[in-house]
Amino acid sequence: MEMLKNWIAAHGVDALIIVAVTTIFYIAGNFLVSRIVKRSVHTQARRREWHRKDIEKREKTLVGPFLVIWRIVIMTIAAFAVIKVIFPTADLAPLFASAGIVGVALGFGAQSLVKDFLSGIFIISENQYRVGDIVDIEGASGTVERIGSRSTVLRDADGNVHYFPNGMVQHVINKTMGYSMARFSIAIAPSADIERVIELINEAGEKLAAEEKWQSKVLEAPTFVSVGDFTATTVSLLVSGKTQPSDQWSVSAEMRRRLLETFEKEGIELGTAPAPAPPKK
Repeated sequence: MEMLKNWIAAHGVDALIIVAVTTIFYIAGNFLVSRIVKRSVHTQARRREWHRKDIEKREKTLVGPFLVIWRIVIMTIAAFAVIKVIFPTADLAPLFASAGIVGVALGFGAQSLVKDFLSGIFIISENQYRVGDIVDIEGASGTVERIGSRSTVLRDADGNVHYFPNGMVQHVINKTMGYSMARFSIAIAPSADIERVIELINEAGEKLAAEEKWQSKVLEAPTFVSVGDFTATTVSLLVSGKTQPSDQWSVSAEMRRRLLETFEKEGIELGTAPAPAPPKK
């Protein structure tokens, strides 16, 4: 007990100062790192003319890793400072040397982890995808929830969570990078007036893009593109328009709804699917 009192009297104040300074730097650093990263992203966004959603995704993606790095640095420094206070005569050089040897050994034994870490750095630095993007990764499709130092977390439409080691991510399809395309087909009967249908499609697209609720989502109004497949019972017409990232599904759904209402008013008959072939005996 007496030794503890003597140690507190000799080193307690120094230890408390280290803890207090570490806490201040920890909190202030979190704030400053977030501000610096966000300012850097906004500067980069002005040069590349990014949309607001792209800026928000890039910020969420970069802030997390930089905060982790800052916390590791500040806690490591604080730990060595406390050790120096507790053991003032201790020589920390052998500890650093041992840590280096252990690091080399772990490097040889955990090459896949190193690969995942480096791949994660390249994914973030190259802006391949961001937190909030909707992507296809190795056959799985969903929203990116987190990009960690070792893995990427993806949640699909059914709520299932997929974990991908960054080192295995070879092919990515990003559906919400820069802009998206509202692209769909609509089938009408061959007897319908094709020219009139095309005119109605273009009118509906222009009206949708001009409305206040939708004009912030639509970059180019959905219009008729081409005639697709046709049979004796149906003619497929391709409609396409450019939207803000992640808005293609809502724009496509609204465009389909409006076209169905318009076709019903105009008496335009929709195509019918061909009857299935009878089973072979």
